[in-house]
Amino acid sequence: MRDGFVKVAAVSPKIAVADTTANGAMIRAYMKETVAEGAKIVVFPELCITGYTCADLFTQDLLLSKAYRQLHWIVEESEEYDAIFFVGVPMEIRGKLYNMAAAVSHGRLLGLVPKLHLPTYNEFYEGRNFQSGMMLSGYIEFDGYNVPVGTGLIFQCETMPKLRIAAELCEDLWVPNPPSVAHALGGANVIVNLSASDELTGKANYRRSLVAGQSARLLCAYVYASAGEGESTQDVVYSGHCMIAENGYLLAESKRFTESVIYSEIDINKLEEERRRMSTFQIEDTHMDIPFTLKKEETSLTRFIDPAPFVPSDEKRRAERCEEILMIQASGLKKRLAHTHAKTAVVGISGGLDSTLALLVTARAFDLLGRDRKDIIAITMPGFGTTDRTYENALSLIHSLGATLQEISIVDSVKQHFKDIGQSLTDYDVTYENGQARERTQILMDVANKTGGFVVGTGDLSELALGWATYNGDHMSMYAVNSSVPKTLVRHLVHYYAMTCGDDKLKQVLLDVLDTPVSPELLPPKDGKIAQKTEELVGPYELHDFFLYHMLRFGSSPKKILRLATIAFPDYEEAFIHKWLQNFYRRFFAQHFKRSCLPDGPKVGTVAVSPRGDLRMPSDALANIWMEELED
Repeated sequence: MRDGFVKVAAVSPKIAVADTTANGAMIRAYMKETVAEGAKIVVFPELCITGYTCADLFTQDLLLSKAYRQLHWIVEESEEYDAIFFVGVPMEIRGKLYNMAAAVSHGRLLGLVPKLHLPTYNEFYEGRNFQSGMMLSGYIEFDGYNVPVGTGLIFQCETMPKLRIAAELCEDLWVPNPPSVAHALGGANVIVNLSASDELTGKANYRRSLVAGQSARLLCAYVYASAGEGESTQDVVYSGHCMIAENGYLLAESKRFTESVIYSEIDINKLEEERRRMSTFQIEDTHMDIPFTLKKEETSLTRFIDPAPFVPSDEKRRAERCEEILMIQASGLKKRLAHTHAKTAVVGISGGLDSTLALLVTARAFDLLGRDRKDIIAITMPGFGTTDRTYENALSLIHSLGATLQEISIVDSVKQHFKDIGQSLTDYDVTYENGQARERTQILMDVANKTGGFVVGTGDLSELALGWATYNGDHMSMYAVNSSVPKTLVRHLVHYYAMTCGDDKLKQVLLDVLDTPVSPELLPPKDGKIAQKTEELVGPYELHDFFLYHMLRFGSSPKKILRLATIAFPDYEEAFIHKWLQNFYRRFFAQHFKRSCLPDGPKVGTVAVSPRGDLRMPSDALANIWMEELED
């Protein structure tokens, strides 16, 4: 349960229709098994004590009394286990029969949640046997104590107060206004669904979209357990489709048409942070809180921790994402070009990744405007650290895209500037580096003035997060097209363009750019090769993008990020990750003054650092408490 993680299980056992004794034994066996696997929340299917398909047998008093007896044994068995269980049972109250979800923990029946929406259409006829729980509330007596009954129940963990669970049953999810909406607005962040959904062609896809969509819309975890093996196949078949979703993502899904149990860990802290951030998510005081306890224990993580959270792992989705981002960038630049009546767009081309992407975006924006690419002035500005490889790639790229090439060496002007300020040409300090970067920016700005255009910025999100930009140097432009694109995604955008451009020469240039080490090339090369490799100085960008995503997107603490990173990057030693995480926090806080005055640029994803939108923090905020946690 550390860091807000709670392990959950969804079970679809092989039941025996109307054999409550066998079903009760099966449920208790799965209770033992799931708890042994570390599950703290365990969900069984609808009416699993009797079987969903008992039909008119539900009118038999013997079946109901035996089901009640099995519930008693299940409650008694739960005393041995540190978990909360949700079990489906028919329950007669004041002469009416209800389809119930029974919440059980530590030897007590905590509450009974009735099904509200009873399907009585097509193959369904629940209204024949059951009453809707819409108007049901109050208490019933069970084993000598009062048990709350009704839909407005939230089960809150006293030892983990952020964990708040509510239940709905099967059809309740499929209606226009599911009760889970009210549960979420009442504060529940885990919704369990005890279901018996029969299988039809194509229905699984729709069911999957419902579960994932509801978890996204309600900013919650959704644990769905459906009836399967053993249910009557007289007219329909049940597949035992179980799913665990969190905020729109399926964490686990069962193989259908088998007896199954699935597990995953849900991140309660992440869900709560999402709700805090969403000002339109309004909590209402509408539900009764039912307390229960769980021991505070370590939760081993088995869920997938994506090492590249900005980049879809699926090739098709990644291609779609790249095309969409390129269009967002180009459309933003198109609007700015049209609005300013710019005659030209000026881009500094180094032969590196970021400037390559900026030029590709600019070319697409000109195509969208129906303008000649010759009005793109692509300037290469060789200096003390420029290598033949990046220089040749810059020239080839500009020619391939049909832009207008200008080559302006900065060597003589920087030498004169260094002479003016007394800077030694052999002192490779920050002045030596930044003087070159600012000279290049001055050239770009002045050429833009001279040609009636504006400067297109090239810096990316990862560099802005780390402050890896020269203030009023490459930090500045008139429109920064890459400002919300992280470095790990820049690579994929350039690769996507290479593979889809239909130009073999351009493709080869882009692939060589991708193969070139990331470098600002501000120090003289060694034996003709790049001497200054960025990732040796600030750390691997794949780590920094991971840190940035979890810090800004979910507000995760340094310890939690370290824990997740050690799982996501098994090839790195924890000490290595820890070192660069410390560096990330130090730079992120110390360099915010650069982000406080960023030029305009299009937001393309959920994480951005624009001071006018996503990140409003003081430039003199201290990183002390974050660093202290890492030093602990």
